[in-house]
Amino acid sequence: MNAITAVSRRRARRNALRGLAAAALAGSAFALALPAGAQTTVLRVSAIPDEAPTELQRKFRPLGDYLKKETGIDVQFTPVSDYAAVVEGLASNKIDLAWLGGFTFVQARIRTKGGATPIVQRAEDEKFTSKFIVPADSPAKTLADLKGKTFAFGAPSSTSGHLMPRYFLMKDGIDADRDFRTVAFSGAHDATVAFVASGRVEAGVLNASVYEKLVEAGNANVAKVRVLATTPTFFDYNWTVRPGLDAVLVKKLTDAFLKLDPANPEHKELMALQRASRFVPTKSSNYDGIEAAAKAAGLLEPAK
Repeated sequence: MNAITAVSRRRARRNALRGLAAAALAGSAFALALPAGAQTTVLRVSAIPDEAPTELQRKFRPLGDYLKKETGIDVQFTPVSDYAAVVEGLASNKIDLAWLGGFTFVQARIRTKGGATPIVQRAEDEKFTSKFIVPADSPAKTLADLKGKTFAFGAPSSTSGHLMPRYFLMKDGIDADRDFRTVAFSGAHDATVAFVASGRVEAGVLNASVYEKLVEAGNANVAKVRVLATTPTFFDYNWTVRPGLDAVLVKKLTDAFLKLDPANPEHKELMALQRASRFVPTKSSNYDGIEAAAKAAGLLEPAK
């Protein structure tokens, strides 16, 4: 299978997926926490690594400058190597604000016993989608035509690159563990496109926003693939604050996001990098459907 990491047996893959999800709930990547009630002098921000590290840094820089201006405190962006590290960073008070996918937020909510709080999301995240892709010359016409093929998801804890596509496949009668010949995890949305474009797998899935960004940029890999199908909509990304973050600072952050306006020249580049038409308030219950889908897909254990 060359570089493709695949699990051939259904039980083994289920156990592996559950183990990866569990790592987000009990990791120790950020063991040193701030004392309770400590004053926030630097806003520590992170994000799930769903794109290349250089792209995450490029997207964050103008936003960090803006948040520093709006809150009056320094802002520090800390990249992490995996999704679990962001969850643990919020839980151990080593990250104050994080850009999470819907599934990662659910994991953070469970890990912090409801303490992690989503404050805003892009308007686009209220009706998010994922796109199944195949090589441009693939004969596949429907998702059913992918049975017996090699397939790539993104990261195991990705909402739009794994959980929701897996869930919608299941709703369509396709069991990824049983019906695909092998399953690989590329690690990121842009990497999934590279997997399909290079022929390492015969199909894959990624979030619609990254796909559209790659098309607009004239990415060489995306020119070699085509969209086979698009999922139904679901809630996805949000900005989440850690448990116990100062309420005054939380309000400043919320207000700062909500007043961003792409018609304002000072906000235009920032909004374009975030691929946001505007930010809107969100709430924890918006992600109850994500949690239910994760349990149905076998990626979270049902409550006992």
